[in-house]
Amino acid sequence: MVAVTTTVALSGAVAAVAVTSWRRFRARLTANSLVLNETLPVHSKWWRDHAKLKGDLLYVAIGDSAAQGIGASSPDRSYVGVLADEIRAVTGRSVRVVNLSVSGATVELAVRDQLPRFVKLKPDIVTVAIGANDIAHWDPAAFESGIRTIFEALPPYALVANLPFFYFPRNERKVAVANRIVRRVATELGLTVVPLHTTTRHQGIPGMLTQFAMDMFHPNDHGYRVWADAFAPSLAAQLIERFETPDPASTRLTGM
Repeated sequence: MVAVTTTVALSGAVAAVAVTSWRRFRARLTANSLVLNETLPVHSKWWRDHAKLKGDLLYVAIGDSAAQGIGASSPDRSYVGVLADEIRAVTGRSVRVVNLSVSGATVELAVRDQLPRFVKLKPDIVTVAIGANDIAHWDPAAFESGIRTIFEALPPYALVANLPFFYFPRNERKVAVANRIVRRVATELGLTVVPLHTTTRHQGIPGMLTQFAMDMFHPNDHGYRVWADAFAPSLAAQLIERFETPDPASTRLTGM
């Protein structure tokens, strides 16, 4: 009887410690989220200012806080900033980046706020990564309607990412539905789907521990590099085909 009582007492103590630790962890994440929230206007202004810079090529991004680079050490460390650097390196040309993304954007808000601005532009490169914020209040029909509206406004060379890996099964079930919608609509319209979900899923537990910012939701610099890697093969193939500057030596050899 004493042993049973002791076991019950120990189990209760362990449970109490676990609950207390979880509450402290959640409180710390909430505090960290508030810290990152303070960077929202900083990142937004940075992108607005840089959109005024001239460039030979125009790169336009549609998205949410990930495109803004929340969680990165600086806005240009977002996947959009990394991809802009890749475009410059591959093409040898200057790049103007118009980042239409808005932190907290859902598909519906992107249709409302970003698409009217997008249709006024004539971009050379387009990336779209939107939908992660829809998972919290998941509505498949509304999601598909919004995705279709966005995708129908895109040029055929636009690169559209599916949703990233969410780690937790409850969210992943919703993400699976969302990604089927993304792929189906993109296929209908002839758009290239970037495998963001597969790329982030392959990072595994080490990725969860090393590639997220202090709020454990937004990527950090390393995490955004992984996002950029998901876009890289499709982007590189497109850039080489459409924009790469011919090598003068090879031109002379072919007599062109």
